[in-house]
Amino acid sequence: MGQKLKIAGWISLGALTGVLTTVSIQTTARSNMSPLPLEELQQLAAVFSMVKSDYVEPVDEKKLINDAIIGMVASLDPHSQYYDKKTFKEFREGTTGRFVGVGIEITQEDGLVKVVSPIEGSPAFRAGMKSGDLITKIDDTAVKGLSLNEAVKRMRGEPGTKVLLTIYRKDENRTFPVTIIREEIKTQSVKGKVIEPGYGWIRLSQFQERSVDDFVQKLQDIYKEDPKLKGMVLDLRNDPGGLLDAAVAISAVFLPENVAVVSTNGQLAESKFVYKTLPEFYRRSSGNDPIAKMHQATRGIFRTVPLIVLVNEGSASASEIVSGALQDHKRAAIMGSQTFGKGSVQTVRQLGPDTALKITTARYYTPSGRSIQAKGIVPDVLVDETAEGSPFAVLRMREADLDKHLLSGQDAEDKAKTKEREKAREEAIKKLEEDAKKPNSDRKIPEFGSNEDFQLQQALKKLKGQPVMVSKTQTERPPEAPKDN
Repeated sequence: MGQKLKIAGWISLGALTGVLTTVSIQTTARSNMSPLPLEELQQLAAVFSMVKSDYVEPVDEKKLINDAIIGMVASLDPHSQYYDKKTFKEFREGTTGRFVGVGIEITQEDGLVKVVSPIEGSPAFRAGMKSGDLITKIDDTAVKGLSLNEAVKRMRGEPGTKVLLTIYRKDENRTFPVTIIREEIKTQSVKGKVIEPGYGWIRLSQFQERSVDDFVQKLQDIYKEDPKLKGMVLDLRNDPGGLLDAAVAISAVFLPENVAVVSTNGQLAESKFVYKTLPEFYRRSSGNDPIAKMHQATRGIFRTVPLIVLVNEGSASASEIVSGALQDHKRAAIMGSQTFGKGSVQTVRQLGPDTALKITTARYYTPSGRSIQAKGIVPDVLVDETAEGSPFAVLRMREADLDKHLLSGQDAEDKAKTKEREKAREEAIKKLEEDAKKPNSDRKIPEFGSNEDFQLQQALKKLKGQPVMVSKTQTERPPEAPKDN
């Protein structure tokens, strides 16, 4: 279908870190470039020469050029990026759901790395690591003071190499070493189950290469367990995005054939495109179409069963495409919090065998023409994280908070920050400080999909036609205009 557009979700080990997502088009370099500004390029060459000859100590020429490229691209917007050999390898790992490491989902607690859960079958799982374990050292490096990304990098490495983790297990009040041999980890992005008779829950944590196959299989398992489904919950909370063909395919599971899922628009001719619920828009080069393999009865039930989509501030990019399409076609009710607002398209052009340029080339739009950029999807029903509210939601970073973010393209909607939001942030920070003093057991966030998952329970009530506890504090957050230069 011409140029193949992909939403490439950038994610580090542990999706709970709330990293951002991007959108990419695989394409070739363009030949119709405008004339180069020779005077400015001469200035650049002059500065390069002076730095090389006059700087206090010798400098690496390649590093100078590399850093100049990085700075030039980074000045455009938060998502354009130059990939050197190392970062390009990490980028590709992020889209496949495969990486070399120990196999744990992590978050941070009191400056240490906390294990959310070991990935089933991984080296960490086999070594007996448990949810709640705190990692205090990685080899000889103390974790205290490291960022989460720095800790992740130290735990990753080459297959077959060893890493020594020092673990503190609270419930046993002991510290002990664990030696783990790194290997390729295949992350599982799909979870699902029958929550109670007649009602199913399926969660997608990232749109990866294997996600559609796993998603379809999980739906078939749910249908096999309970063929008399009366309602489904699609959980996209904290899903930072992923591959566009996966987003289109997931939408196609629930929507009729040949309807629009998302459109893109930018200066390049190939960026003006509409993606529909047809196999040619999501089928991979291998010809694999997992939806076509679904039993006819299974396909029918999931295109008609009442559907709720759960989203929050961490739902971005591909998640917003799916929820926006289902909302516009009135196929599902969207519940939760206003989404991240990542609605720009980045083109990834490979410059060499191991380097690439990711540059923003377009915005994407829901089937009705809404731009999600810097705004996000506004749920049909705003629901807090807990019965007590969502006290810390205002502190979470969204697209509109990022420096140099693009406007929506529907500029009449873009507004300045409100005093109310700043006041809410101040109150949330105070509450966060108070909350940090509480015992860990009192601060535990219920697991998604559990009986204590408040938003999921409200979604079930909605499906059953029962009263829902709607948020009394959340309001639609408008896009924010950039600061004056």
